[in-house]
Amino acid sequence: VQIMQPIKQLRTVLDGIKYHHEWMNGNGYPERLKGNKIPLVARIITIGDAYDAMTSDRPYRKALSKKEAIRRLKKDSSTQFFPELVEVFIKCQKKEIP
Repeated sequence: VQIMQPIKQLRTVLDGIKYHHEWMNGNGYPERLKGNKIPLVARIITIGDAYDAMTSDRPYRKALSKKEAIRRLKKDSSTQFFPELVEVFIKCQKKEIP
């Protein structure tokens, strides 16, 4: 975040970058923000980041299917993710899932 602060065009997304590991229930980091204290842009990035992590191969595991990733997003709604944003994300993804 500090590296990007001088770039005026990125200022609107800095909170998203800084807080995208915060959880709705306050168990995230770096500041353990909870609920509406988490900026909207960060809430949105959190879902996309988690979905991407789940559906990508990692050195320690194979990628999950898109359907399994969506199931996990739903399961973690109200703890890690904001349910209403998960529903919007799922609606967008359903257009792409075969």
